[in-house]
Amino acid sequence: MKEFEASITDLSHDGRGVTRIDGKAVFVSGALPGEEVLLRIRKRHRHFDEAEVVELRTRSPHRVEPKCRHYGQCSGCSLQHLDAESQIEAKQRVLAENFERIGKVSPASWLPPLTDQPWGYRRKGRLSVRNVVKKGRVLVGFREEDNPRFVADIEQCEVAHPALGPKIGLLAALLSTMDAAADIAQIEFAAGDDTVALVFRHLKPLSERDLAALTAFGQEHGFAIYLQPGGISSVHPLWPEHPRLAFRIASGRDDVQDVELEFRPLDFVQVNAGMNQRMMARAMELLDPQPTDRVLDLFCGLGNFTLPIARRVAEMVGVEGEHGLVERAAENAMRNGIGNARFEVANLFEDQRHAAWAKQSWDKLLLDPPRAGADKVLEYLPHRETRRIVYVSCHPASLARDAGILVQKHGFRLSAAGVMDMFPHTAHVESIALFERD
Repeated sequence: MKEFEASITDLSHDGRGVTRIDGKAVFVSGALPGEEVLLRIRKRHRHFDEAEVVELRTRSPHRVEPKCRHYGQCSGCSLQHLDAESQIEAKQRVLAENFERIGKVSPASWLPPLTDQPWGYRRKGRLSVRNVVKKGRVLVGFREEDNPRFVADIEQCEVAHPALGPKIGLLAALLSTMDAAADIAQIEFAAGDDTVALVFRHLKPLSERDLAALTAFGQEHGFAIYLQPGGISSVHPLWPEHPRLAFRIASGRDDVQDVELEFRPLDFVQVNAGMNQRMMARAMELLDPQPTDRVLDLFCGLGNFTLPIARRVAEMVGVEGEHGLVERAAENAMRNGIGNARFEVANLFEDQRHAAWAKQSWDKLLLDPPRAGADKVLEYLPHRETRRIVYVSCHPASLARDAGILVQKHGFRLSAAGVMDMFPHTAHVESIALFERD
């Protein structure tokens, strides 16, 4: 492909440098705003091209040396070459631009960004596995940056939980010796406060020899080993017989007990444990729960927000579409001695306006939807009695759209918003917003 000299003028939503060549947008992996580069076009598209840096002619003052030796090969992180402060500023710009462009709204005030430890933060993830016959070994890691069909050849991961991150190479070596080297499709990891679980997805039954090898690996390195021969319901422990995954959420107040949530290894939990604690504190501050409040938590999952809030209010209801999560949320409520919280199963992407919980009045509302957002719910909620909404978002575009709905249709004002660095060194933007009405 042809090479070009170019000036990088911006950073895209996915963390690539932006320039224009002959009027056409070009997204340049590894380039930063203000840099002069020699680039090579890798892929051409109708409205834009993709490129890589051949030579860095001038260096941004915000460029840093990536900590991970696999950076640039592995797609797990795209911003390790940008200093931490600039990463946050870039995410704030994305959120502000989405509010303005999509929602036609702007917050009355910007919240200070929430940050935590930038390394070893990831307690949940999926590792890809590939048996490379030509190399005579198995690769374990995330997908390659330049070719998502292939698995990056990595030995360690700087952002994975510290009990696992340095041992990726050991996992690959283990699988390379197994009879099922070609039949392990992926490994999911999930870390509680005291236990790290590895879930091996295998396409064929494992031999006794392989089962013994996995058990020995778990015993040596302190991992709970699970097997997944089929769908999610097929996941079961190999060793130990009854592993326990749980994490604690601090209440932040001496007069309020902490909450401990048990979960299964494939359940959705917030990826970043430290940020989850900070996010909870910020959500409590914004929601301002009072002893007489009735609060509705939509997309509640395991009760991550529901149960800590329930400690401070009169009544709490959590609604979630996945039956298993609702069952475990109710179990967590019972285990923590929380009697004023109940949970309902409902597909919140379908019209639920006739459900009993949707007809009731709620003083406050918490939303934590997936990427698609909560626009379907906002067709019939909130009712006029609801005065305050805290919206936790993993996608700035859907938050901006829903902010427009809340402001223009329901008469709320966007009082405050800010980013939360749930995924350091990536372009992923997690945020939180407060909506109020008089």
